[in-house]
Amino acid sequence: MAEWLTDAYRSRVDRVSGGRRFRGLGKGRKTRRVLAHGGAGPAARLNRTLGEWPGVRITPMFGRWGYFAGARLFACFPLREKDRDLWIHLSPADQTRALRETGVRPHRRFAARGWIELDVETATDVPRALRWLRRAHEAGSSDDDA
Repeated sequence: MAEWLTDAYRSRVDRVSGGRRFRGLGKGRKTRRVLAHGGAGPAARLNRTLGEWPGVRITPMFGRWGYFAGARLFACFPLREKDRDLWIHLSPADQTRALRETGVRPHRRFAARGWIELDVETATDVPRALRWLRRAHEAGSSDDDA
């Protein structure tokens, strides 16, 4: 019976694809070790902490960890351990306050939309990042409630 299902599946795939291979068929690749372990370096600590916050969903997207409050993306951190630029989406007032701090800079493309960048190099940088992430999360949660 398993052979019949396999043959039926193959014939259906051949009809759809014209016999060519295309993405989505066949064996998928294995999950990268970094993804399976929830990140490495500062990303692991951020993921552990943010994962405990209510309403936060963490998902890998476009080479970054995406942090969501409901449906709203409020921050991104790189998957690669050598990249350390954390992007945070803040309210205009919080963005102005954050940009007064040393080491915080406007996002290179989305500064007008309220995004900032800060580098999280070591464990000592994480508490400062968490302070701004908390504000972004609260702003994202209140937007979803409205």
